[in-house]
Amino acid sequence: MVEVKRKKGETFESLLRRFQRRQQQSGVMLEIRKKRFHKSAKNKNQVRESALRRENKKAEYDYLYKTGQLKDNRK
Repeated sequence: MVEVKRKKGETFESLLRRFQRRQQQSGVMLEIRKKRFHKSAKNKNQVRESALRRENKKAEYDYLYKTGQLKDNRK
């Protein structure tokens, strides 16, 4: 964390400019931007459950289509 103390007689604008410069030099914002959209990998159980859920949903959809309870919107 970047810490900047106000000097005697210093304006807020110059304090803010000094803070921004130090923050940019520290690389904190660069690291945050890199991690912003990072997704952690799913474990095996989550992948398996997701695949089973997709298979069940597809089977349900196919059953409804074959029994005529669902119109085909595929193109």
